[in-house]
Amino acid sequence: MDDNSYLQKLLAELIGTATLVFIGVGSVPATLIVGGDAPFTMAQLGVISFAFAMAVVALVYAIGHISGCQINPAITVALAATGRMPWRQVPGYLAAQALGAVVGALAIVGVLGGKAVTVGLGIAGYAPTVGVGQAFLAEAIGTFLLAFVVFGAIDRRAPGGFAGLAIGLAVFAVIIPVAPATGASINPARTLGPMLVGQLFGGTVHWEQLPVYLIAEFAGAVAAGLAYTALNRRRRAATVTEGSIASEVAVS
Repeated sequence: MDDNSYLQKLLAELIGTATLVFIGVGSVPATLIVGGDAPFTMAQLGVISFAFAMAVVALVYAIGHISGCQINPAITVALAATGRMPWRQVPGYLAAQALGAVVGALAIVGVLGGKAVTVGLGIAGYAPTVGVGQAFLAEAIGTFLLAFVVFGAIDRRAPGGFAGLAIGLAVFAVIIPVAPATGASINPARTLGPMLVGQLFGGTVHWEQLPVYLIAEFAGAVAAGLAYTALNRRRRAATVTEGSIASEVAVS
């Protein structure tokens, strides 16, 4: 990954986030167009979850060696907060991810047409019956679990070659219980991009819900990073050289 320039990394993040939104978020209006109106059946939710998961798995192996395949501003901030990437790179990553999410949402409209906007464009949102507190908790827990798996999967001691599969399966698993409450965005770029494009094409966007998603997602990811760092902290083993052993023997 060190062989790639910063610009190459940003372009990889843009393309990766656009792909995630196009495939993952795009599976929501596609399901509604083909299968009927929400609420989703468990089978439909499974298809949507699977689309997100497979997109993540593919992208980790496609661009992970270029940019780290973060494709999620919350993960980027969590990595910086725990010293795993320099803060100076964070603004560029966040901008690339946000732009990629917009490009991905525009691609959904381009492929599925105006009907995608009519059925909601996959914009994450929660019903009044859910409430702010429940929505915040759902997104915070979901993002925490995803980020915790990410930190474990990229640990140098983790089994090699399985990061994509582990993270993809985490996405699949988290969406199942969280989606009924909030749509399981668990990604600030995935939250914002479809909202902007939905607004552009005259869709219904609940902007008052945006802070709940963003704060919960960033907080959940950073908490996961700090928790993993605390669990991963190891005591330095006391090293004793042959010379020190000899000295101790001589003194005795």
